Amino acid sequence: MATRTPSAPTNRLLSRVSASDFALLNPYLARVDLPLRKRLETHGKPIDYVYFPDSGFASVVANGHNGAVRGIEVGLIGREGMTGLAVVMGTDRTPHETFMQNAGTGWRVAAGNLRRAMEQSRTLQQSFLLYGHAFIVQATYTAMANGRSKLEDRLARWLLMARDRVDSDRLTLTHEFLSMMLGVRRPGVTVAINLLEKAGLIEASRGATTIIDRKGLERISNGAYGAAEAEFNRLFG
Repeated sequence: MATRTPSAPTNRLLSRVSASDFALLNPYLARVDLPLRKRLETHGKPIDYVYFPDSGFASVVANGHNGAVRGIEVGLIGREGMTGLAVVMGTDRTPHETFMQNAGTGWRVAAGNLRRAMEQSRTLQQSFLLYGHAFIVQATYTAMANGRSKLEDRLARWLLMARDRVDSDRLTLTHEFLSMMLGVRRPGVTVAINLLEKAGLIEASRGATTIIDRKGLERISNGAYGAAEAEFNRLFG
């Protein structure tokens, strides 16, 4: 459901563009609910809308050519950013899927209206391109973690990234969901959760995980968490 409302976005990217740049987008922004599993981008199909979450977060999932391999998450998008980077980069579609993994709310703008606003303002386009750079940095650290880190280190990083995008230490997660996000079998996720729980870093219950020791999770992430977040803060404060 989309509604017009005068309330200001809390999305960090929208809140940091200049007043004149925001004025170019404002007439076209619509407030929307972003329920769990809502699909924001579909593999190979034109992107109709670009979303700026205020709360909750979405997963960008790669499925291989024609969905030939099991999907794995390559990035998270929450209140710090936007979907539709393909539109910002000058095309109209992506080979990936993007859908909500934690329900929230946000704003959407038709892709065509976003293009026209960027054509009118180089600084607006530059802001979105800078976010695109920050997202690519996040994705490269995901690739590094997937290739070099132990599963419990990767899980620690993912929990920290999810926590950054919500306002609670309690994350609603199932082992099945985590296995898809991390690209591993469910028993492996169970072992990794047990290791973090025994270390006193998290507390796991059916369908939920509570972060107990954030600093401990940062240490066990073994360098995979922090660099992408620092790059975003360097660019946007």
